[in-house]
Amino acid sequence: MNAPIPFSAALRERSGAAHADSEHAGFMADLMNGNGTREDYVALVAQHWFIYEALEAAAERMKADPVASLFITDRLTRLPALESDLEFLIGPDWRKAIEPLPTTRRYVERIRQVGAVWAGGFVAHHYTRYLGDLSGGRFIGRLMARRFGFETNGIGFYLFHDIADPKAFKEVYREQLDAAPWDAAERERVIDEVLVAYRFNTELFADLAAAKAARVA
Repeated sequence: MNAPIPFSAALRERSGAAHADSEHAGFMADLMNGNGTREDYVALVAQHWFIYEALEAAAERMKADPVASLFITDRLTRLPALESDLEFLIGPDWRKAIEPLPTTRRYVERIRQVGAVWAGGFVAHHYTRYLGDLSGGRFIGRLMARRFGFETNGIGFYLFHDIADPKAFKEVYREQLDAAPWDAAERERVIDEVLVAYRFNTELFADLAAAKAARVA
């Protein structure tokens, strides 16, 4: 009899298409292939701030949960780095210069909803953001540094100084997913929520593209 597929592997397989759709969305593709501007990058960083403010507030609440707490570590915290990046990119009054786009508002509300009451849903969003940051995100950071002449200022979000071996960290994270005490129905719910998170990301890139079009019109 074939061994059951580990949950982390099933999650990765089931979300692969949604991940690719998000990764290759027009705005992000332009930013990656050299057709994006510094202003485009700043717009993306600003939306990240709203998302991670919600996610890391949810992490504070979820620290008391016996399952969710296993995934929470200060080594992943991104908000201070985002704030430093925005101060460098925009200036000391950056908070007055940014506002959430419509998809970001919905995304933040979803994180707040599940992050208040549902450990599996919180982990779904935590997984989607942070494992992505430790994978393709690190490549994005290096690319933006080369393209816009950054050193560490401006790309601090992508630098995980407290994680010496991202590959090993991700392996442990996936082992924790496999060990989570969720039955088949709950695992399906978690996968569905990961797909929700990817959909928000894809729709956010569409919002960013629309905002750019309005800005340059």
